[in-house]
This record gives sequence, structure tokens and C-alpha cells, in this order.
Amino acid sequence: MSLENCKLIELPKITDPRGNLTFIEENRHIPFEFKRVFYLYDVPGGANRAGHALKNCNQFIIAMSGSFDVILNDGYEQKCYNLNRSYYGLYIPALVWREIDNFSSGSVCMVLASRVYDEADYYRDYQGFLASVRGKE
Repeated sequence: MSLENCKLIELPKITDPRGNLTFIEENRHIPFEFKRVFYLYDVPGGANRAGHALKNCNQFIIAMSGSFDVILNDGYEQKCYNLNRSYYGLYIPALVWREIDNFSSGSVCMVLASRVYDEADYYRDYQGFLASVRGKE
């Protein structure tokens, strides 16, 4: 999978003086149906999360509060996205290594996933990930 398939997606934003509203509809705003939603919060300063790739699962990452960086790697090139708005999300298809770091204080990272959790779907070793994606040439 190429980093060209990863993309920032702007979500609908309904502005109102009482507070804004953003929503997500599967297969409309994001290119998959989601089966699981999880979020990261209270991440200690200097800590990073993720450090894996998924074999079959697509994900959509949103900074619900605060900011953080998402570093993506397809085995050939690397790209960094700074997420800091709750009405933008980052679509990451399967077979892309991801790391999340540089969390601001009080940040909340929400992830929508196309599959339920399955440990067998993970590449947790970067060298194993590289061998797999480069072996598909």
C-alpha cells in the first residue's frame, strides 16, 4: 500500500454560536464501515503510541482535543501529519506503519477502525513489516 492512499479528510462542520458540531457517516465521509471506535488520552509527555501496521484493517484518526503527530511509513517513504482540528481526520489504509507522538497536554486521539480488534492482524515488528511489504513487489 502506498502513502498516496493515505489522506486528510475534512469532515462536515456545522457552526453555531452555542458550539460547533461535526459528524461522521461510514462509507460517506470515510471510505469504510467502522466496527470499532477507541481513543487515547492522558498520554504522558514524551510518550508515543502505535508503532505498528495492520494487515487488513483501515483506520481513521482524529484529534478530538489538542494535537499530535502521526508518522506514516509504507516501507519505502515516510510522511508526517500534524492533527490538531476535530473536523479533520487522517485515513490510513491497511499495510501502512504508523506511529503517533508529540501529544499536547490534554489531547484526545480517537480512532475508527474497519475491523474488531484481532492481534493476528498486527505487524508489531518493523523489520517483519518491511519484509512483508517489500516481498510483495
